[in-house]
Amino acid sequence: MESTHEKNAIVFKALCDEKRLAILELLRGGEKCACVLIEQMDIGQSSLSYHMKILCESGIVESRQEGKWTHYKLSESGSKYAAELLIQLTTPNAAKTLDES
Repeated sequence: MESTHEKNAIVFKALCDEKRLAILELLRGGEKCACVLIEQMDIGQSSLSYHMKILCESGIVESRQEGKWTHYKLSESGSKYAAELLIQLTTPNAAKTLDES
């Protein structure tokens, strides 16, 4: 079982790479097929898979399979968690933790 710090580190790992940030920006426009992301990012399939695995593990991105392609979209709950986590960790004297909410 992973600790709260390990869970939170996974979220920040997802946000600490410029390619993953670019992918998140593309997904802000709605769900995208992996084939579209490969084309728009100008990266290979294995590179996209690597980045999407990290984004999905963080909970910020959700995936669904349709035929041979995977479709990705931003997760409303995962994105909300990441935003609240950043606020909590950077707010002096914050009284409430995410685990308590």
